[in-house]
Amino acid sequence: MTGGVEEQIDQWRGFVRRRKAISAADVEEMEDHLRERIADLEANGLDAEEAFLVAVKRMGNLDEVSREFAREHSERLWKQLVLVPEADDGAGGPARWRELAVMIAFALGAGLAVKLLATLVDDEFVLVRNLAFVVLPFLAGWFAWKRRVPWRVWAVTAAVAAVPLLAVDLYPFETTGGPYPAPGMTGVLAFTHAPVLLWLLAGVLHTGGDWRSHDRRMDFVRFTGELAMYLALIMLGSMVLLGLTAGVLSLAGVDLEPFMEDWLLPFGGPGALLVAAWLVEAKKGVVENIAPVLTRVFTPLALVMLLADLVVLLVNGPLTTVDRELLILMDAILVLVLFLLLYSVSARDPLAPPGVFDWLQLALVGAALAVNAVALTAMLTRIAEFGFTANKTAALGLNLVLLVHLVWSAWLLAGFVRGRRPFAAVERWQTAYLPVYAAWAAVVVLVFPPVFGFA
Repeated sequence: MTGGVEEQIDQWRGFVRRRKAISAADVEEMEDHLRERIADLEANGLDAEEAFLVAVKRMGNLDEVSREFAREHSERLWKQLVLVPEADDGAGGPARWRELAVMIAFALGAGLAVKLLATLVDDEFVLVRNLAFVVLPFLAGWFAWKRRVPWRVWAVTAAVAAVPLLAVDLYPFETTGGPYPAPGMTGVLAFTHAPVLLWLLAGVLHTGGDWRSHDRRMDFVRFTGELAMYLALIMLGSMVLLGLTAGVLSLAGVDLEPFMEDWLLPFGGPGALLVAAWLVEAKKGVVENIAPVLTRVFTPLALVMLLADLVVLLVNGPLTTVDRELLILMDAILVLVLFLLLYSVSARDPLAPPGVFDWLQLALVGAALAVNAVALTAMLTRIAEFGFTANKTAALGLNLVLLVHLVWSAWLLAGFVRGRRPFAAVERWQTAYLPVYAAWAAVVVLVFPPVFGFA
């Protein structure tokens, strides 16, 4: 098929995907039927664009398709704000209760695993570096159960995840001396990058094993942003309730701290993660209404923040004197901007024409590129003067990975706001680049420690 027809199919897919009654899997099935009809019509002598128009017409009215799906699959409509429907007489009620029960079982399993790890391990750093390997498998297991992932897919995913687990536990990382020994820089880098790799591996199971599907990768991006939102709300609410409870009990002479350390934290943290994930899946309609508002609120704020950071970097004297902690903070801000970009793209209507917000987003990416360029220059200057170290190399690599992502995003966004390419191209680039972050995290976890002598 020609590029023009592929763009039209992208627009058609985005139009169908906006119908809440049609799931991502159904969209892909309908797209397969559409492509088959186009191929048949082309074989009968029509050109590609004519075949596309005729095939779409024969697919029927999409609004009627949406209403038909709504009647046949009412459990896919997330219109209620309560956790579980009051009536169980429909087909969706028992399924929701079963899904809730399975989620609670996985949450309890994760809490028990954390509690067992904390009981068996006295070293705080051993506990911290294994925490992600203990909790995320239960979330990944819930993904595999919910998506009915084939056993070969989850078996291969588990085998790949075992590699960084063995690395962080078997590598002979050096520790600093003193009364409070701490891991060296390669150990810290491995501990902090391993969860990134694990999260993207969990994303393979979230897609049902079909990681090559753009739509399912974008669903995972959207899920990640919404999960962070729900998790933040749960944590803030829990902190308020715990603070009030601890205050009341302290007046009565009851110390809540031992209970919190021994039971509440081991079960509450993993439980909050699993509950937040379940809420994202169960309350999609609620979050979809909030997501566009949040992106429009935080995008201009992030732009102002980036411009202020750029001024600070430029007026802070020679680049060799830029504080290392400041560069680390700049990297954290750039990663935050990247998350905002991904979430904004996932929340946008792909068929809507370019608007003011798209220009604002382009300005945000441009500001991020400027900050990245200054930070890269400072890093290269410091490396040229003081030499390579594990943390400098990791920071340099991350900035280069971010640079490629942001440069091409800016190019695609500029083409979109000028009407030269569809938004689908911007959207596809965001998900197509995700494996690069997984590859870089794997390099930091597996390659950096031996290269830098485990120091």
